[in-house]
Amino acid sequence: MFQPKLLKKGDKIGLVAPAGKIDRKKIMTAKTVLESLGYEVILGEHVFDAHHIFAGTDENRAKDFQFMLDQNDIRAIICARGGYGCIRIIDKLNFDGFTKNPKLIIGFSDITIFHAHLNNLHFGSLHATMPINFTENIADSGSLKKLVDYLDGKLTHYQIPSHEFNRFGNCEAELVGGNLSIICSLNSTDYELNTDKKILFIEDLNEDLYHLDRLMHSLKLSGKLDHLEGLIIGGMSGMKDGETPFGKSAYEIIHEAIKDYGYPVIFNFPAGHIDENWPLPLGKKVTLDVNKTKVTLDWKN
Repeated sequence: MFQPKLLKKGDKIGLVAPAGKIDRKKIMTAKTVLESLGYEVILGEHVFDAHHIFAGTDENRAKDFQFMLDQNDIRAIICARGGYGCIRIIDKLNFDGFTKNPKLIIGFSDITIFHAHLNNLHFGSLHATMPINFTENIADSGSLKKLVDYLDGKLTHYQIPSHEFNRFGNCEAELVGGNLSIICSLNSTDYELNTDKKILFIEDLNEDLYHLDRLMHSLKLSGKLDHLEGLIIGGMSGMKDGETPFGKSAYEIIHEAIKDYGYPVIFNFPAGHIDENWPLPLGKKVTLDVNKTKVTLDWKN
């Protein structure tokens, strides 16, 4: 798996909006923050566009992303936000230029589609916070501070408390994953995520509990859970119950779905649609250790 280089001061970062539309102020805040760190920010031509729920038409969003993929002097691409729209442009993009001159692609949520495709192309990427969640003061956001530390090469280790549903053990494998709904939507497509012998990370937002149960059983029936080395469950936020209660919480639904497997599992990892959305180096080999008191996740830059 090829890992794009981390950034150095003066490097150019492309900022694009490949999915949902975003307020101009958010983009300008992100530009100011990134420039304060010593990076040069190149805005996509259509980053301020709005077309219904999208940040511009499919053609213009794809045009912006393609431009950033093809520019040799762009060292990273950060996606402004998720929402919806990446699946409408993924087949319009050509990654030939990217494979000759790889760069770090950063984002989460709907950006999972790009993460999955890059993994299939054997390139790493970064699941991390995006400009829609940036704050003017870096210190005000743990997620943004950790993103900055990652880009500087200072972040290679996490430690969090254990959770009652965790399954103990340790493993070392490539990390893959992202948004659960997106992962399931890619099954039987050219962008389907390969989870064999991998550590899978999943998170989601605003799903009905019965639909979360459906997603987990879809993963199970498609074999995506069968040959994992480990499983990391992040935020399952804003989950909704119906008039007739489902009878289980989000974590209880997932815990039940994976009860027949023996690999290490951690719950409540701080990543996803939550305030603490820590960077995860997708495509990198990571070491996961789970015991009754703590969880550690380590990797090398």
